[in-house]
Amino acid sequence: MNRSSILEAIKVESIFHPSDLSHASEIAFVHALKIALVTEAKLTVLHVKANSNAEWQDSPGVRETLERWKLLPKNSPVSMVGQLGIGVEKVIASGQDPVTACLGFLERHSADLIVLAIHQHNGHMRWLAKPVAAPIARAAGQMTLFIPHGVAGFVSREDGAISLRNILIPVTTKPRPQPSVEAVTRMIQNLRLPGGSITVLHAGSASEAPSLRLPVVKGWTWERLVHAGEPSQTILQVAKQRRADLIVMTTEGPDGFLDGLRGSTSERVLRTTRCPLLSLPVGSLLG
Repeated sequence: MNRSSILEAIKVESIFHPSDLSHASEIAFVHALKIALVTEAKLTVLHVKANSNAEWQDSPGVRETLERWKLLPKNSPVSMVGQLGIGVEKVIASGQDPVTACLGFLERHSADLIVLAIHQHNGHMRWLAKPVAAPIARAAGQMTLFIPHGVAGFVSREDGAISLRNILIPVTTKPRPQPSVEAVTRMIQNLRLPGGSITVLHAGSASEAPSLRLPVVKGWTWERLVHAGEPSQTILQVAKQRRADLIVMTTEGPDGFLDGLRGSTSERVLRTTRCPLLSLPVGSLLG
């Protein structure tokens, strides 16, 4: 697949955000909303609640957030949201298992990007707590942005400003790393990020470092690093040293955006990272 077709494959036109109304979900929600705004994408917010009487108003407030960001005047009608170039749909799903509800929705609806809050506790993540029995239709092509609980992320809740200046891309020969470079390039363009640094890290020997095409991105610098050591620990260490705002990692899971993480370096990093992580399944991109 050539560069232009990879960029088309990772274009974001629809965003899916499941919410449990926790503070962590609110932080993930503002990331989903901001990305939808700058990419003019459709945003679907799924609120899963055991109480079958859950109301549409219980889910995250789109207009309230946009008013706080001074993108809409106070007490704006719902119709004004569409004038900002985005479509927003809220879905209430009843049930005891948010994972099942999330997967069921994605079986029926496509999404280019999933924005998901995770709760890390003693190495346990609630959304990855048990096996996912059925594959997700078309899920191999879904990017997922994970926002760990307690992490502010790179979108301000107060004014919607983006503070994304240090990006870390761990690379290895398998999965093939070029799509993560292309995804970051596309993200910088879509979010109109003014400048920063991108660190391409290979955890291993220099002789095993993969070859990459690093595109010219205005205002951004690339740096290649090679560090010996256990991959997940090395990634976390470099992320802390570089004060990474985002880690971008590729996965090869063909059976779903959760299944592709299990047992992988990405999952081990995700268990303890203190910055958002973008998981990019590359199987469907590279064929």
